[in-house]
Amino acid sequence: MNMFSIQRMDPMAQVRNVARGVVLLSRGVACLQVDFIESGRVALGILVNDVMEHQIGVLEGPCWLDASSVVLAQPYLVDALADTDLVLRSVSIETFHQAIAEMPQSAQEVLQDVALAHRRQTEFAVSRLSKDAEARCAEWLLSHAHAADQGQMEVELHQRKRSIAAQLGIAPETFSRVLRHLREQSLISGSGRVLNLLNPSGLRSLAGI
Repeated sequence: MNMFSIQRMDPMAQVRNVARGVVLLSRGVACLQVDFIESGRVALGILVNDVMEHQIGVLEGPCWLDASSVVLAQPYLVDALADTDLVLRSVSIETFHQAIAEMPQSAQEVLQDVALAHRRQTEFAVSRLSKDAEARCAEWLLSHAHAADQGQMEVELHQRKRSIAAQLGIAPETFSRVLRHLREQSLISGSGRVLNLLNPSGLRSLAGI
């Protein structure tokens, strides 16, 4: 849809000037409105403390900002951050869905299919970010492991988790989440200063080494 179609959809659509660095969308949050980027650039990815920790793409106006989530009535999958100053035109959810309802049935079906394909692609990109973090953590654990009692391998965390996360290029919250996931998979155990490597071969497989 272009600017003309937006004006036809909602002649009173609100125009906003947004400064660089403003968070526009948040993962897991329901869609409250639909934004069209008239000008400017938006970064998409995973934010940590309002910093784009992992970026998976950018959008350059003029274009819609995650209209797929609105079409499918699903929460946002990624965070969006204004990478430059922006000019946005906002349309209400109700107005947007009404415009879709007025389209021919065949066009609605195509739009649904395109939105679903885009969402699956985004899910895959976000999933890969998580897997990459797990691989880095697994490799770090293996490289810092030493032999313990009864032939087990263990890792002593001499640094704060925040420092280790910085070495791995991930957020502290991501590091904690990955360690929890590794425990759930019975690859490691322990939650204090010492982590036991229960399945070193599984960690090697995860790390790709």
